[in-house]
Amino acid sequence: MAGVRSKVLIVDDEADIRDTVCLILANAGFESLEASSVPEAQGLMRNITPDLILLDWMLKGTSGLDYLRQLKKDDLTRSIPVIMLTAKGEESDKVSGLDQGADDYITKPFSSKELLARIRAALRRIEPSMLDDQVEFAGLVLDRARHLISIHRYPLKCSAMEFRLLGFFITHPDRVYHRDQLLDLVWGRHVHVGDRTVDVHVRALRKLLEPFGKDVLLQTVRGAGYMFSAKPQP
Repeated sequence: MAGVRSKVLIVDDEADIRDTVCLILANAGFESLEASSVPEAQGLMRNITPDLILLDWMLKGTSGLDYLRQLKKDDLTRSIPVIMLTAKGEESDKVSGLDQGADDYITKPFSSKELLARIRAALRRIEPSMLDDQVEFAGLVLDRARHLISIHRYPLKCSAMEFRLLGFFITHPDRVYHRDQLLDLVWGRHVHVGDRTVDVHVRALRKLLEPFGKDVLLQTVRGAGYMFSAKPQP
């Protein structure tokens, strides 16, 4: 069963750097995606939306700074935190990257502790609960370390996608998401499934939660989408 782990996209044309970063991230419980160029990164992001991007400044072809500008102009990607990963150390380069929308800047060579600290800080700014080992909501517990969702210590048996969707709802409660948003955030950008796929999985989750009386948490907001909330709708 797939777990709900933070996904980090590494965009760097040096294979050794990508391998090193992937190892650091794997040991810290992150999921890594790799791209050696901007076109490769764009191809990956047609199907998967990362939680954070590590972006090399000195890429061949389209530079990291140019790609950063593209990301921050796109409504679908502007909220993804970006950490510039580069050998440039001059103050003017750092200011330039931050002015274009980078969330942070780390200069090669770097230590694993520094890299992880900056990643966690960037993720924590956008979603404080994202890095917690366990997240609890209304009696449901998401255990990231064991990739398990349980109710009163009883593990829920569900498909990988149901697990991912329920994990998303648990960590994003009390907000309304329409079907297109859920397809983008849970299934991945430009995924080739219909929006009714969301309805099918929501029905399956309600059936899964019903014996525990938790199906009422997964609310339909008429004309808007779905919301995971312990507060009844007015």
